[in-house]
Amino acid sequence: MAAAWTRQKWLDAIAIGISSLCLVHCILLPIILIALPILSASVFLSASLHFWGLIVAAPVSALAIWIGYTRHREVRPAILAAAGLGGLIAAEGIHGSAVEPWLAISGALLIAMAHGLNLRATNKRGAGHSGKKPA
Repeated sequence: MAAAWTRQKWLDAIAIGISSLCLVHCILLPIILIALPILSASVFLSASLHFWGLIVAAPVSALAIWIGYTRHREVRPAILAAAGLGGLIAAEGIHGSAVEPWLAISGALLIAMAHGLNLRATNKRGAGHSGKKPA
């Protein structure tokens, strides 16, 4: 039981970190590219970065949300995570369009919110049943 609790917290934290990196990439990169055009050929613009980021984010998010759901039975984190992953998948499908950054930013925000809710619901459930976090 303690291993599942720890694994979920780590996975939620990793997923929040991945979402945060995505947000930094989507928001700050255009500003940096305007200031330093030499970076326009960098890996940060590569379509493969988005693809591999999604390949990493999807299973980490799904596993963390699933472990949390089995503990707290709260469906809101799963709905937000699914919507966020849908946004990231849609953004990947229209790479290079004007809408892509908005879908990617929205998707990353929804995923981060989903994992925050997942952690909160798990903590609330643990505190509500025993007065402290599960061992």
